[in-house]
Amino acid sequence: MTSPFDVTIEVAEVLSAEPFPEARKPELVKLTLDCGDRELQSAAQLGYHHDVDDLVGRQVLCVTDLGTVNIAGFESQALTVGVPGDDGNPVLVTPDKQVPLGGELY
Repeated sequence: MTSPFDVTIEVAEVLSAEPFPEARKPELVKLTLDCGDRELQSAAQLGYHHDVDDLVGRQVLCVTDLGTVNIAGFESQALTVGVPGDDGNPVLVTPDKQVPLGGELY
């Protein structure tokens, strides 16, 4: 199905999550994402509301075609999608049930 957006937003599963102490922002987390047909890395601003151990195995939405950004020596290949929580800090956008990996938002 063709997306009406100018970017591709896909479902991915978090394979690994770890703190990112080298980054200037302490709330950044290093993620490895399974998009179904490939793995991508993401530096996600999730440290405010999410424990890294609780992220593994979760499905998330991520923008996959913005290109690569180098953050403190880490190649971030996808933008994990979040919305502001009550305190203004990012909260993950996730499907409300398990769906196939790589599925595109439309």
